[in-house]
Amino acid sequence: MQNLFSAEFQWLWALALGAALFIPVRHLIWALSVRRAEAKGGDVDEAESVRLKRRSTFTSALLCFIFSIIYVNNLFQGNP
Repeated sequence: MQNLFSAEFQWLWALALGAALFIPVRHLIWALSVRRAEAKGGDVDEAESVRLKRRSTFTSALLCFIFSIIYVNNLFQGNP
């Protein structure tokens, strides 16, 4: 079990953190973009909502992936 917390499994922890953050971050980005679209142009139809959801999925995947790699690298290279 202690082997699981070694730097050898750093990639596993980065994937786990990225996966755990993905859904909340995607929902947050999507909600903010829908609110911004409603403020600009009024009502948002279903097609626009789907388009915004797709954009938020890509953005949150990229953001969570990069953040998790940076965070886990700093965590494992810190002082023991």
